[in-house]
Amino acid sequence: CIIITKSFESSFSLFFFSLFLCSPQSLSCGLQARFVSESLYKEGDVIIGGLFPVHVEAPEPYHAFTQIKQISRCQGVDLRSYRWLKTMIFTVEEINRDPVLLPNITLGYLVADTCLAEGTTLSAALALVTGQEGTVLGAECSRAPMVPVIIGDARSSASIVVADTLGVFDIPMVSYFASCACLSDSRRFHSFLRTVPSDAFQAKAMAHLLHLLDWTWVGVVAGDDEYGKSGVQLLLKELENTKICVDYLEFIPKSHSQSRIRRTVERIQSSTARVVVTFAIAPDIEVLLKEVVVQNVTNRQWIATEAWSTSILFFDPASSSLLAGTIGFALRRADIQGLGAFLAQLSPVKQPNEPFVKDVWEELFGCSLAQDWQPSSKTPKCTGSENVEKHGRIYTDVSQLRVTYNVYKAVYAIASAIHNMMACQPVTAYDHLCSVFLLQLLHYLNAVNFTTPVGDLVYFEGNREPSASYDIMNWHIDESGAVNFVQVGQFDAAKGPGQELNINLEKVVWGGGWVPVSVCSASCLPGTRKAAQKGKPVCCFDCLPCAAGEVSNMTECVRCPERFWSNTERTRCIPKVVEFLSLQDTMGIVLTVLSVTGATLTTTVLAAFFHHRDTPLVRANNSELSFLLLVSLALCFLCVLVFIGRPAPWNCMLRHTLFGVSFVICIACVLSKTVVVLVAFRATLPGSNLMQYFGPIQQRAGIFLCTLVQVVICLLWLLLAPPLPTESAGGELGARVILQCTMGSVVGFVLVLGYIGFLAVVCFLLAFFARKLPDNFNEAKFITFSMLIFCAVWIAFVPAYVSSPGKYTVAVEIFAILASSYGLLLCIFTPKCYIILLKPEKNTKKNMMPR
Repeated sequence: CIIITKSFESSFSLFFFSLFLCSPQSLSCGLQARFVSESLYKEGDVIIGGLFPVHVEAPEPYHAFTQIKQISRCQGVDLRSYRWLKTMIFTVEEINRDPVLLPNITLGYLVADTCLAEGTTLSAALALVTGQEGTVLGAECSRAPMVPVIIGDARSSASIVVADTLGVFDIPMVSYFASCACLSDSRRFHSFLRTVPSDAFQAKAMAHLLHLLDWTWVGVVAGDDEYGKSGVQLLLKELENTKICVDYLEFIPKSHSQSRIRRTVERIQSSTARVVVTFAIAPDIEVLLKEVVVQNVTNRQWIATEAWSTSILFFDPASSSLLAGTIGFALRRADIQGLGAFLAQLSPVKQPNEPFVKDVWEELFGCSLAQDWQPSSKTPKCTGSENVEKHGRIYTDVSQLRVTYNVYKAVYAIASAIHNMMACQPVTAYDHLCSVFLLQLLHYLNAVNFTTPVGDLVYFEGNREPSASYDIMNWHIDESGAVNFVQVGQFDAAKGPGQELNINLEKVVWGGGWVPVSVCSASCLPGTRKAAQKGKPVCCFDCLPCAAGEVSNMTECVRCPERFWSNTERTRCIPKVVEFLSLQDTMGIVLTVLSVTGATLTTTVLAAFFHHRDTPLVRANNSELSFLLLVSLALCFLCVLVFIGRPAPWNCMLRHTLFGVSFVICIACVLSKTVVVLVAFRATLPGSNLMQYFGPIQQRAGIFLCTLVQVVICLLWLLLAPPLPTESAGGELGARVILQCTMGSVVGFVLVLGYIGFLAVVCFLLAFFARKLPDNFNEAKFITFSMLIFCAVWIAFVPAYVSSPGKYTVAVEIFAILASSYGLLLCIFTPKCYIILLKPEKNTKKNMMPR
């Protein structure tokens, strides 16, 4: 740093004088044929230079080695760049009002138009550091408005040229938009800094995005400049490790040759790649997209870089369907207080002599401010009072301050560096004042660490650039055709590997309504292998399927050994799984618990009935039939245990016979009780003597005969075609070995179930007819409910049994047995137990008799 014994102002004057003269013998200095389009200057203790491409078309270069007397004007105003220029002026004035940052120093500025060309940018940069006068003599050299630091340029190509030139003199440059990774070379560009991240991170972010969305077949279009070429090289390097192939690589010529642009768009149109990745500045993209609209290139997903991801200068509402859903990477956004009002102060009336105002005004409102305007002119005449705030378009749009914010940070970085220089220890002499000051300024610029008024921490890392952070933007098109930039994610290089990219795909609006598919060949399904297509990239292949029981190693299919089977993905052979319903399965455990619980409840009810066998309720409901019914219900619950376990000949034959006989006894008992209830009420009529035919002996005989029929059916089934254990291939074409009991005879199985169903239907109908018979305790209605549940369960059982695979077939049958058994137990005996155990006062003969 440098502290001078005289006043600060005089020290800077001495610095300016010695900066480029640096020789006491110099009596004059001359500038040869230097081009500067237009510039803005404000005096101050420290003058900050600025380079902005306000115009986008440079004039023809001047070749004569003479001083330029009349300079050709640049054409084509870029409103976005002019906003950047005005932001630098706004920031300088904001810093000058700050009583803390630079209390004794006033910043000035000298900003020049670069006309978006390398030659004009270099000329403008030299004009900034040496003065714009053509020739000055003697002491007048010290009055030239020279600058010790430059903010700019926007383009990487121009920044390389300027940094190469000014780096020799250690003049610092702070770029706000030059993102080429090549500028990170600290040995070549030691005096170059920037507030925009390197494109190396943007290329990495693009590769992550393509990989995340499974876009393996893409096209790439780049600008024919350092930004485009360097970005494409970085992107291709990133894609090498992601198995993403590039179908075509096209460059947009700087001459904007219509024939070459047309061929490029035709290549995009003919390609099968649906994703187009761009690496070009906004003017180049604008030319390309105009031709895209002409050729009506649809169904393309555009990937934009930070150069144009939030720019609508070239957006035509008529082409909304072509660019809808565009995904782009944008620099970090910020809100700068007061900038909008400052930009709206633009006025050709109040600023008649200020450069750029006339061109910007005419571009904004499509009118003319020319003094010689004629009514016959196609362009209307400007009044000078048009509303800038309302119709300022992108110039006054402060909703997407991204590059603008980088300009803001660059000015504050320089101010912070000067502030830190003022706080350092003094040096004792003026020796080599030029180089000392510039080196000190460069040192403090590299070391800045401050917080902007917006609240962001700003510092430069070891490569003199900020940490990379991008907002992922999605182009939403509303009904009017206007574009809205919606943030759908973020890429932050500061996060760990694999965590940098964060995108909410639910917020993304795609142009076609769904996620585009961009692959040369669809991914092969499990069990297939890839076969490369001759003469095509590795992303293009055919998929040949592997047969069942084979595994694929991506080159060929191999058969699995015996007793082994291929897994679902066809990647390895695994032992076949032996499957049956066992007590080790969760399902088997649950069914066993339900079975034992049901048998326990039935036994408990039986014990309660036996203990109260002499009470009127038990006697009135035919205690003998109740005891037999409860015993058969216990057998129904316990027969479930025979279904669980490894199938064997004995349990296969016992399963359906035990289940069939037990249920017939249950239904026969219920049927007998129903008939007795029905006949008992009919027998009370005068002259009726029906009960003599339905006494205890007849009831036992009826139950015996009903059971005998089922026993005969089961014996014939076991003798003619008994159920036996068998192995069958299950799962995916034999991936498992299923142990199960065959039916042996489908007819036998149908007869067993059909006979049970027949008895249940008869019982249900009789109980339904007797449900309203007068009685204080008429159990016919409870029998009706129990039979209704029973029939519903077994009707649902048939389709479920037929459609269930493997061990689930057995589970369905067990569930039907348990559900119907619980239905009988609860519907018939719950009301009786309630009276017996909880309401003993109702367990009287009087209460059981009809009224």
